Amino acid sequence: MHKITLSERMKRLFYLFFVLSAACTNKPGFPIEPKIEYLGMTKSSMIQSSVNGDSTLIRISFTDGDGDLGDKDSLNLIVTDSRIPGFPEKFKIPFVPKEGSGNGISGEIGFLVYSTCCIYPDGSACFPSTQYPTDSLHYLIKIKDRAGHWSNEIRTNDLVILCQ
Repeated sequence: MHKITLSERMKRLFYLFFVLSAACTNKPGFPIEPKIEYLGMTKSSMIQSSVNGDSTLIRISFTDGDGDLGDKDSLNLIVTDSRIPGFPEKFKIPFVPKEGSGNGISGEIGFLVYSTCCIYPDGSACFPSTQYPTDSLHYLIKIKDRAGHWSNEIRTNDLVILCQ
């Protein structure tokens, strides 16, 4: 039985890339705080892996009234594994230039999440188990714009990890 530390678990949880599209919009009234909405995942289950053995693409939509999403230096996408609350992973949304509209921007962000380890009730992880054939989690996601405004927090659907 292999026990891993919380820090090792977190290192194995996420590797992300971003597909970001932004469009100038004429819709009035977007608030200056970003607003996000969960659009979906490409898979509802993945095979346990500590080294990128499986993945799913998570898609979210956004609006931002002052159009100041993304930053070259700040960590502005927060993703929390529901099994490990209090230890969010932080990532960068690529810089989105202002489109010259006072009405804000909207678009989608897609990010690839690689499979993680099953975490068993005794704290051990990352080995096949017949006693616990599956583990499940969901992600909590929020973003921050360059002015420091936080979005709402959204929840993904449940994701089943096959503990093979």
